[in-house]
This record gives sequence, structure tokens and C-alpha cells, in this order.
Amino acid sequence: MTQSPQLSDVATLRRQARQHIERGAVTENYRGDRQRLIGLLNEALATELVCVLRYKQHYFLASGLNAESVSAEFLEHAQQEMEHADALSRRIVQLGGKPDLCPDRLSSQSHAEYVECDSLYDMIRENLVAERIAIDSYREMINFIGNNDPTTRRLLEDILAVEEEHADDMAGLLGNLPAGPTGASEKERYYEPQ
Repeated sequence: MTQSPQLSDVATLRRQARQHIERGAVTENYRGDRQRLIGLLNEALATELVCVLRYKQHYFLASGLNAESVSAEFLEHAQQEMEHADALSRRIVQLGGKPDLCPDRLSSQSHAEYVECDSLYDMIRENLVAERIAIDSYREMINFIGNNDPTTRRLLEDILAVEEEHADDMAGLLGNLPAGPTGASEKERYYEPQ
């Protein structure tokens, strides 16, 4: 039988709250590896910002028959990625860190790549690849955190849910395009006959 964790008495909670008040939200009971977690959150922040920039470029450069609806989707995703970046930055500060917004480091810290594309098809495809990278990255971070930091885990789970929606959106858009840039169908371009 699993033993329930002990609950602190009120006097202990009050005494602990007065110790190390400069740490803000990080109390004595915090079990996460703060420095490692701040580093991971800064990588997630860089990934989100690179995605904002890629989606914005695709929003402005989208052209062709399906461009209007696709570019509206790119803009919506860019705005949601920026919301993620803001939430990650706030959490980094709550944990006593500094959000790394240095433009020189964003590309190297980002899990997703910034890929310039010429065709609407390639834009959608690269955004789908980036979303799939983000999904796996967030799942790994959530597993790393476990039960050591429920607040950060919940934040990452919320972001993960949106990234999964983005991937579904991009997959749907990709499937609705008549053919890839070479004129071959998606199946013909990426699957060789057996």
C-alpha cells in the first residue's frame, strides 16, 4: 500500500514562507532542477520565437490559388506561438531565471528550424515538420518534469495541445492541396513503388 505524503502543519508552512522570500514562487518544497528546467524553457522559448518568425514570413509570402485561407491559418498560428513564448517567458521569470531573447542565439537554441520556402506546399510542409518537432520536444520535457513541477508541466501540456492542433491543421491543409510543387501527388513524391 502506498503511503500518502505528509502534510505540513500551519506553523511550518508559515515559517517556511518567510524563509528565502527573494525566491518568489519557488518555495522549499519545490522539487524540480530549476537551472536545468530554465534551460529547457529557454530552448522552448527559442523554438516558439523561430516558429513565430517562420509563420509570419509564410503569412506574408503565401501566394497562389489557396493562399488566402492558408495565409490566415499561418497568421493565427504565429499569434498563438507568440502567446506560448510569452507564457514561457513568464514561467522562466517565476522560476528565478531570465528569458533568453537574444536574436543571435535563437536559431541555435531552437529545436525547430527556420526554413524559407517558395511554394505554398513547401511552406505548409515545413510548418508541419516544425510542429511535429515541437510536439516531441514538449512531450519529452513533460516526461522530464514528471511530478517535480506541476505548474510548468501543466503549462507545457497546454502548449502541447495547441501544437497538436497546429499539426492537424497543417496536415489537413497539405492534404487539400492538389499536388506538390513538382506536379506529383504527395504519395508519388515521398513513397517509392515496391
